[in-house]
Amino acid sequence: MLFHEELDSSRAVCRNSPVRRFIESRGEKLILDLSMPRTGERLLDVGCGTGEHLLLFRNQGCSVTGVERSLDKIESARNKLGHRADIYAGEAEDLPFSDNEFDIVTLIASLELAGDPQKAIREAIRVSRDRVFMGVWNKYAVLNFYGGFDHFLCAGRDERPVRLLGLLELVRWIRDLLPGVSIQWGSVIYFPLQWYTFMADFELRIPANRNPFGAFLGLSFSVQASYRTIQDVIREPLGVNAKSSQALRGVARELKR
Repeated sequence: MLFHEELDSSRAVCRNSPVRRFIESRGEKLILDLSMPRTGERLLDVGCGTGEHLLLFRNQGCSVTGVERSLDKIESARNKLGHRADIYAGEAEDLPFSDNEFDIVTLIASLELAGDPQKAIREAIRVSRDRVFMGVWNKYAVLNFYGGFDHFLCAGRDERPVRLLGLLELVRWIRDLLPGVSIQWGSVIYFPLQWYTFMADFELRIPANRNPFGAFLGLSFSVQASYRTIQDVIREPLGVNAKSSQALRGVARELKR
């Protein structure tokens, strides 16, 4: 499902073709293997586009929320998912959510278009209470079936410049924010489309784990939640009596969160 918009733009593969579905399933498997969604978990997809990944995680039993900067994409996603997802307008670098609000936060093919990808990762960590998954197009890929990343990543989204990312810089950014954190990663290699009539079985034999040269790269890592509760705010005695109508400073703000 990661590939719907890009494949539609290329017109290289029809919507219901076996080749298209095979390509999609390879990316989906990597996403699910590394993000490990569980029934009942709250998941936020940052840069949710038209909602394809929201559907993927919704089918895994998650309660899903999306955030997207394009109003056209938001409308399409809401039409697609209806009441099954909450979808908001917003930027990856300034998420409109409270700290530790979601079990899982995903950024799939969205960091490439972020104005400040490091800040977007920081925001994902802030609103997560358990783990973060990132899926990016690998700038060190040996093979990919797109041919022109800039054209396909921007098609149907916006006019932002594309910044392809690699494993080492992503790991460095993550560990700058979470020193010593354990990071799981893998990638999927994609052959040119015309090869799939005879190379699909061979691709399935290529390991996804610890392969730094695949076209689509996935990383996941745990987050230590840091809740801010009312008890954290009320650390000192408050001068309040029964006749006072003044609001307690700080408490209402925390309750609203």
